[in-house]
Amino acid sequence: MSGENILVVEDEKDIQELVRYNLAREGYRVTCADTGEDALKKAKTLIPDLMVLDLMLPGVDGLEVCRRVKQDPVTARIPIIMLTAKGEEADIVAGLELGADDYVTKPFNVKVFITRVRAVLRRGRQGPPMDQEILRFPELEIHPGRHEVQVDGAPVSMTFTEFSILKFLAARPGWVFTRYQIVEAVRGEDYAVTDRSVDFQIVGLRKKLGPAAGRIETVRGVGYRFKE
Repeated sequence: MSGENILVVEDEKDIQELVRYNLAREGYRVTCADTGEDALKKAKTLIPDLMVLDLMLPGVDGLEVCRRVKQDPVTARIPIIMLTAKGEEADIVAGLELGADDYVTKPFNVKVFITRVRAVLRRGRQGPPMDQEILRFPELEIHPGRHEVQVDGAPVSMTFTEFSILKFLAARPGWVFTRYQIVEAVRGEDYAVTDRSVDFQIVGLRKKLGPAAGRIETVRGVGYRFKE
């Protein structure tokens, strides 16, 4: 009986009750929210150990809830599992890009769902990575602890995924990583994110890096590396 607090955000009462019942049976403390607005309030008040978030919500939708939670320093570290009927790649990538940790599509297998919950909570208990040293290069600085990037002294706004990929590559300059290795390192497990979506993240990252874009090199037939 672990006792972690999980916030379930779901407006369909039967699904909400199904999720609540099975999580409670596993020993978790469960709080429920029916709307995006209610979810944001409870996230700030409770600071749950995990949020299970439906994307299709009345008012503020799930993607907007995810974005606000991850951008607020008070709630940014709350892990999020998206629970949604949307199984298309674009929706999955959008949620993961905003900082969600995993996703489960409806209808779902309860045992699989609980396994995913345990995996995300386990990673959360491991805490932040030990390596929080500032990574400095002539035109680029990466501050892991503050989740900040500066190019030529000017701050650059990045999504959770963009920052994670940049930090992962920059911490090992010269090493070549496949797209699968990048996804595995950033997310911690094998997620259903395609090679194409990794390429999409790299394109966006290079645009934001401007004069430092050349630091990320494409190694044909293999993947990417950070240029020393």
